[in-house]
Amino acid sequence: MSNTPHQLAEEFPEHVGKIRHLREVDGHFHRITDEYGAVNRAIHRAETDIEPTDDFRMADMRKERMRLKDEIFGMLTRFEAADELP
Repeated sequence: MSNTPHQLAEEFPEHVGKIRHLREVDGHFHRITDEYGAVNRAIHRAETDIEPTDDFRMADMRKERMRLKDEIFGMLTRFEAADELP
């Protein structure tokens, strides 16, 4: 299989360790990163015509990926801010 773009490690290379840690200790974070991966793979399959879809479905999937990515980033930065507290 070809490289699927928009993997979390590529989107947030400076947070790879935090992503691994939060996936281990936070069930909600684990679930939303799994959802992000599933949506991202579905988008990639549609973009490469492995599983074509209509434009409306593609737009919905891209919005969902962005929503999940925003939530993931928010959790990563809150985790980072908590690390900096005395």
